[in-house]
Formats: sequence, C-alpha cells, structure tokens
Amino acid sequence: MRTIKRALISVSDKTDVVEFAKQLSERGVQILSTGGTARMLEENGIQVIPISDYTGFPEMMGGRIKTLHPKVHGAILGRRDDPEHMQAMKDHGIEPIDLVVINLYPFEATIARDDCTLADAIENIDIGGPTMVRSSAKNYKDVAIVVNPDDYKVVIEEMDANNGEVTEATRQRLSRDAFALTARYDAAINRYLSLQIEGPDSFPPTYQQTFLKVQDLRYGENPHQAAALYREYQTLETDVVQARQLQGKELSFNNFIDMNAAWECAIEFEEPAAVVIKHTNPCGVAIGKDQLDVFIRARETDPVSAFGGVLGFNQVVTAQTAEEILKNFVEVVIAPGFEPEALSLFAAKKNVRVMEMPTAKPNPEKKRLDLKRIGGGLLVQNADDVTLNRTTLKTVTKLQPDDATLRTLEFAWTVAKHVKSNAIIYARDTETVGVGAGQMSRVDSARLAIDKANKPVDGCVMASDAFFPFRDSIDAAAKSGIRAIIQPGGSIRDKEVIEAADDHGIAMVFTGIRHFRH
Repeated sequence: MRTIKRALISVSDKTDVVEFAKQLSERGVQILSTGGTARMLEENGIQVIPISDYTGFPEMMGGRIKTLHPKVHGAILGRRDDPEHMQAMKDHGIEPIDLVVINLYPFEATIARDDCTLADAIENIDIGGPTMVRSSAKNYKDVAIVVNPDDYKVVIEEMDANNGEVTEATRQRLSRDAFALTARYDAAINRYLSLQIEGPDSFPPTYQQTFLKVQDLRYGENPHQAAALYREYQTLETDVVQARQLQGKELSFNNFIDMNAAWECAIEFEEPAAVVIKHTNPCGVAIGKDQLDVFIRARETDPVSAFGGVLGFNQVVTAQTAEEILKNFVEVVIAPGFEPEALSLFAAKKNVRVMEMPTAKPNPEKKRLDLKRIGGGLLVQNADDVTLNRTTLKTVTKLQPDDATLRTLEFAWTVAKHVKSNAIIYARDTETVGVGAGQMSRVDSARLAIDKANKPVDGCVMASDAFFPFRDSIDAAAKSGIRAIIQPGGSIRDKEVIEAADDHGIAMVFTGIRHFRH
C-alpha cells in the first residue's frame, strides 16, 4: 500500500490549497512546504514543516535554491520496492514523500504582460518546481503528483476510499498530466526566447505548441475516422474554440470547420453581416443596417446550397432573424449573442446548434499562426489577417470606379478572401450574387459563379483572389455585364488583361495583395 503519510506542497497558484492542506492534515498527513505557501498555510492554522528545517539547508539566492536537495529528491525518487533504495534513504536520514503538490512560477502570465522585461521573464522560469514534478511523475508508482487544483478533490476522495492511498491508475494519470505541464512550460519558454533572439516575425528552429483536449467528437470528416477537439492554452476571445453551445446536437468535426469559416468571415465586417457557409465556402454573404434584410439577401445568393448550411453573424441575433432562419433547415448558428426571444424560437428546433461567442471584435495587435499538416511535417504561416486599405488600391483602367462601386469592390474582395481558390465573387451593392469556388482554372470559377447566381449578374462587380493569367475571364465577365473588377494584379499578362477591361469599358482595380486559400 502507498499510504500518503507525508506531502510536499509548494504552489504559485494557491487556488483551494488551504482547504486541501487542511483535509490532508485532518487525515494525519505531515506537510512540508516552502516560502509563501508555508506562510499562507501557517496563517490559516495548518501545521507545516518548512523545507529548510526538513533539509537542514536554508532557502537562498532569493528563493532560487529551496528544494534542490537530496533529502527532497531522494524522498521522491526512492523506490519503495527496492531494498537498496530504502537502505540508502535510511542511511542518509531521508524519509519518503508520498504526495507532491506543485504548480509552477507563472511564466506565461508574466510574459503576457505589456510591461514584461526579459529580466522579469527569466526570473519567472521555474527550476525546482519542474524538477520535483518530473521526479514525482517518474516515480508515480510510489508518489502522487498533483499539478492541477481540480485534482485536490480526487486525491481526498481516493484516500478516503482506499485507507489513505491514491490508486495506481490515478497516480499514472496524474503523472501523465504532470509531464504535459512541464512540456508546455518548456515550450512556452522556448517560444519566448526565440522571439527575443529572432524577432516577432520569424519562425523558431524548433516549433513547439501544446493543445488541451476539449472533447472527443463522434467521428471525423467521415464516420470511419476518430476525432477530438483541442484548444490552445492561450486563445483569443474571437477564436471559435471559445464558442459556448447554448443548445442543439453535439457538434461534429465538420460543424467546427464550417462554424470557424462562418465566424471568421462574419467578423471581417463592421456593419451587421450574415454569412452562409457550405463545406467551408461562403455561398452567400451580405452586409447592411437591418439584420433581417441582410440575412435574407445572403441566403438568397444560393438558396439551394444554403439548405443545411452554417450561419455566421457579427451582431446579436434578433427574434425576427431567428424566425426567418427557422423557415429552412440549418445546422449551426454562431453569433456574439442572441435575444431572449430568439433563443425561445430556436428552442422549438432542439437539433439546431446555437453557438455564442464572447466577442465579435478582433484584436489586430494579436498575431495568429495558421498550421497545416502534411505527411511527416507541418507548414506554419502567419494567418491571412490583412485587411484592405483603400488608399493602397490602384485603378489601372481608363474608367475610374466611383465611391459606391469601390465600396462594392471592397466588399467582394473581403468575401473572396474566405473562398477556396480559385475564387471568383460577383457582388452588387452589399451582397453576393454569385460565388465560384475551388475550380482548377479561374475561368471555370468565373463561369461557375454565373451559373450559381440566383439573381441577374448584369451590373455586378467581380472580385478574384489572384491575378488573371489571360484575358479570357475578362471577356467572359464582359458578356455577363460585369462593370468593375478587383484583383491583385501581378501577371506577366497584366497589360493584356487591362486592355481587355478597357475594350469592354470595365473599371479595374489592383490590390497588390493575393488571397489564395488552399
């Protein structure tokens, strides 16, 4: 039996530690502790043996040296089933430590402060803590290591159920969690130091990132694929993993992908926006002042594809909009909030997944990375979070677009950013009319956008996520009545493409920015 008789407690995060220590003490557990933790426990009437009294060696160097001592690590690492280990412990006056309660210096919280200096960061790199965590986790058959306050209750319940022992299965699970903590801690230090050495826009020689499991999913993209959802430890409020499910069926793997696409597109816009997503592509987007009108216009871009789609809004969803949404089948609705009457309406359709986000305001100062897995490797890039700046647009044709046309071009260009390449968008005013996505040639995307259009294309503007390699797409656009085009430019045949636009009396604007989305 590995009955817990002696515990070492040394924590930075002191959540619930006083109550936990009281419960241990009431069960006859001797408590060793360090520094601030020891003072807090003593102030709350808990008998504590300071670690310096236990080791016979003082804490020193501003607390850098506290637990790095054979009487601590021998007490943790000594194997109880090994006679040689037990004899060595006896010879050197080392008494076993059966429970170690540690959480580390708040390195991540420190570097997240705007006023954090390199010296602050270095001083918040824990040394003794990770060493004790790893020692305890290695010897989990004899020692229980607790790094998360959520496990305090588990430890007490198991001690009460097992005559003072924590089961081996739980000790092994606690060991795994402990190694996950030190891995994440070291990865955070590595990332921070790499930024100091190489700068914020560089990529470190070793890319390390840890993710916390949120939930298992029913299956992946297809039923034969197992899947789970993980989140980063430090997420932004606008990250879709922060969404709170208010009602509806369990979210699927594909729901999460489409929900992310709907949300990312919706929050591009300042005005009320509605986005309809099908298989990660927007099949309808609109902006305006009245949310109900905006949603109807977005849905009517491609009402066939909108059936069973995922909807994204950047404003609180009103009861009127909810009523209109429920006239057709939808999988998910994601928004920064819902009127109470809207939630009452959704409640009548219990399978509709209703997802609430904390905020709809992106923080432009926070850089994000985009990760794509390939066989045996990982591609890492900065997220495509560039927004269009009208002052950098360049009109390259004889015909100059007026302000209203420019506004529509900007809208269409923003939508194109969220459509799989090759991407072509036809738009009128503040709504999409046709979306051509994911075709192998740009001219095919242009034709598909016309075929998918539910409203007349004549008089619309066109947006292309990349340059036109030939004039054929411009000629096709002219036949359909397109009056203005926005595209990155940069083709060796730009002159030919511009001449085609001039031939047809089409205004053309270059952005100088490409938005490929593979």
